[in-house]
Amino acid sequence: METLRLILLFLHILGFAALIGGLLAQAGVKDKVVNAPMRDGAGLAFLAGLAVVGVIEADGGDLNHTKVGIKLLVGLVILALVMANIRKPKISDALYWSILGLAVVNVAVAVFWSSAHV
Repeated sequence: METLRLILLFLHILGFAALIGGLLAQAGVKDKVVNAPMRDGAGLAFLAGLAVVGVIEADGGDLNHTKVGIKLLVGLVILALVMANIRKPKISDALYWSILGLAVVNVAVAVFWSSAHV
């Protein structure tokens, strides 16, 4: 189970890297869009995060459910914002910065809010 948890955690981190990378790749572009790395990264980060929690719960691991709930909520908002704007020809700067800010907040919660596994 530990190997599976680590693989899923790795995928979760890669998802956030793709999401943030897709956002930062457009930093100097006037008309920003929801690109493939943002879409795929948001989906991968969300699904892999759910799977990590499931594996830890199934193995009887110790979880900080408040932290998991906050990360789930923020991840769901990111995923909803990305998917709702996937077909639009451009997104507003406010939406761009909101998605970037939420992604950074979610990573910060993971890093700075200590717990056993998640």
